[in-house]
Amino acid sequence: MNTIEEVREYFKNDTFATDAGMVIDEIGDHSSVCSVVLDERHCNAMGNVMGGVHYTLADFAFAVASNWQQIGVVGINNSIAYLSPIKGKKLIAKATMIKDGRSTCVYSVDITDELGTKVANVQCMGFHVK
Repeated sequence: MNTIEEVREYFKNDTFATDAGMVIDEIGDHSSVCSVVLDERHCNAMGNVMGGVHYTLADFAFAVASNWQQIGVVGINNSIAYLSPIKGKKLIAKATMIKDGRSTCVYSVDITDELGTKVANVQCMGFHVK
């Protein structure tokens, strides 16, 4: 895949994320930026954004960042830290490679809202299946 349009076309098959409104905004060398505009389907019974939205957005950004240049990474361990309540109406996840080894890789995904509030950080470890 060479263009963001090709990447979006490929990852439209990640229907759990895309059906929830998650989109690919940017791609870079072993990195990506994905986002979601929040609405009532993302909320829990108390009216707050469910933690699974943060996690799914981070997992999607990790998948794009680690696979768009060469398919073959699957997640094997992720850890999320919730840092602050969301103040805005949009979540933005920036996935950046920390290390790419022979069989595993590690990415950090920072999640903010459109106001710049740092709401979560996710550490993702992947395995190279190819």
